[in-house]
Amino acid sequence: MRVVVAADDFGGSPEVNAAILTAHRQGVLTSASLMVAGDAVDEAVSMARDMPQLAVGLHIVVVDGPATLAPHQIPHLVRSNGHFPSDPLPVGLRYAFSRAARQELAAELHAQFERFAATGLPLAHVDGHHHMHLHPAVFDLLLPLAEAYGARGVRLPRDDLRLALAYSRERAGTKVLSALVFGLLHRRCERKLRGRSLIVADRVYGLMQTGQMHEAYVLELIRQLQVPAAEIYFHPSTASRGGTLGPNPGDLRTLLSPAVRQALAERDISLATYPALGHE
Repeated sequence: MRVVVAADDFGGSPEVNAAILTAHRQGVLTSASLMVAGDAVDEAVSMARDMPQLAVGLHIVVVDGPATLAPHQIPHLVRSNGHFPSDPLPVGLRYAFSRAARQELAAELHAQFERFAATGLPLAHVDGHHHMHLHPAVFDLLLPLAEAYGARGVRLPRDDLRLALAYSRERAGTKVLSALVFGLLHRRCERKLRGRSLIVADRVYGLMQTGQMHEAYVLELIRQLQVPAAEIYFHPSTASRGGTLGPNPGDLRTLLSPAVRQALAERDISLATYPALGHE
């Protein structure tokens, strides 16, 4: 079995960058997803160049974060400060029903891939902030760009609702709803990927416990893992910026846990990246 251990929001802040650096050098982290318009993106790129074993992908931001293009270039997408609105529901509806928004979305996605290419880093994979890359309008625009820019894999969340509810009934309704919505999106995206070169892991964990990837949960996940290739993603940070779902020190502690490393070794699970999955 192989597992991609990933961190999101690389370049989002110095605290996230520091956590990713530590988790890769001292823990089990193999991959990170770069926010190309993040406040600390230059620092993140510099770090990545010094860590060639860290596989870096593109963390598409089309909700709740900074855009790459200027506000006057994408007025239907962002506020005057250049940030996308934070609520995914109205943003998703706009992408679905506004032709002008979709045209600007295409330009913004192209700009994000271009900015990643300008770093000179190999494009290991593509995923999205709040998984908005799975939105039909976004995903259909993203696929040809991912292939054109040489991405090796794409994240399709496929978590285990039963395992998550057995571990904690907290936010049970949200977990059930997420399983239903992302199950439908996963099936659609799988159909769209047929015949394409992009790699998809058999299971992707992190959705049900997002921002709360506690050691006990991850240990149980590892014990029950049965698929040939999986991704487990985290939101590590050296400091909390508020909110239980955001980047946090708890996820970092799990990535540094000796017990997690030992559990992976006991199951004979190899740490991997999306490019490495393609060499099986």
